[in-house]
Amino acid sequence: MIALKPINLSSPKTDITERLTSAEIAKLWATYMGNSMAKCILSYYLQHVEDEDIKTLLENAYHLTMDFMKTTEEIFNQENFPIPKGFDEKEDVNPGAPRLFEDQFYVHYLKYTAKAGMSIYNVGYPLVYRKDVKDFFRYCMESTMDLMDQIKAILMHKGFIMKPPLIPVPEKVKFIHKDFLNGFFGHVRPLHALEITHFYDNIENNVTSKALIMAFAQVARDEQVRQLFERGRDLTQTNLERYMQKLHDENLPSPPLLDHLVTNSTFSPFSDKIMLFHKADMFSMKLRAFGNSVAVNGRHDVGLIYTRSFAKISLFCEEAAKLMIENGWMEQPPYAAER
Repeated sequence: MIALKPINLSSPKTDITERLTSAEIAKLWATYMGNSMAKCILSYYLQHVEDEDIKTLLENAYHLTMDFMKTTEEIFNQENFPIPKGFDEKEDVNPGAPRLFEDQFYVHYLKYTAKAGMSIYNVGYPLVYRKDVKDFFRYCMESTMDLMDQIKAILMHKGFIMKPPLIPVPEKVKFIHKDFLNGFFGHVRPLHALEITHFYDNIENNVTSKALIMAFAQVARDEQVRQLFERGRDLTQTNLERYMQKLHDENLPSPPLLDHLVTNSTFSPFSDKIMLFHKADMFSMKLRAFGNSVAVNGRHDVGLIYTRSFAKISLFCEEAAKLMIENGWMEQPPYAAER
């Protein structure tokens, strides 16, 4: 490992007396809301887990969530910034509800949500300048990466995961020819490594997302919420089939579904409010993943798949937002001054 040479600068003028910037407010607010939701979900999972390794993993994730919330509250209090309402274990969780998921699902779930957390911290860190906020997001990133290492260790040790597909090592350096972008006509090249990686990642995310939204549709109380979850479940299944088919066309394997890890319970452990927020947040993460996927894609047919997925997922997020607003469930993020 190469150590960076120190840069001798005068003492920074920034300190905690500086006002928070819009970026710092935004990312702290998003961090608080996401972890407020996570603590509720994890508190229920901890009521229904038997595997001791997975229980320890859930406890680690829960304590990390509470730690992140505590630090965010401290920074907000310094600024006389109102603490977001978020979610509450008394209002949004029924810990006595029957088991809704098998233990294995919790590990896949934690991997998916850890990815979501890392995306907030990775985007936020380059944009924050106040030392306490900068130190906090560095801590968030490093802690979540440590948690991700524990998650992957359990997934591999217990045989819960299929690693990304293997491909041949190139024999020599080559340069792209004009048929590189073909996807519908003429010679269509095999998928390259980056395209395979993002198909795998999108499949891995969506098998977890589908199992979760299937469970939520199973237990939702409000009929409109239930119907939206059912549409989201079917949309996720359609997207999964398209992504998997692209890998299978190259004789490459894809991660299996996790639907069998949802029990047949119809007694909801969560409020419709937190379930709807959770799925809107997870579907928004899919939009970010599509952007990353399109950025490295070169084939027209692959680009069309992501374009179609993006349009339909965007519509789901809009419908979820409208439903949350109608029910008075959507908390307003901080705004610029209305002049």
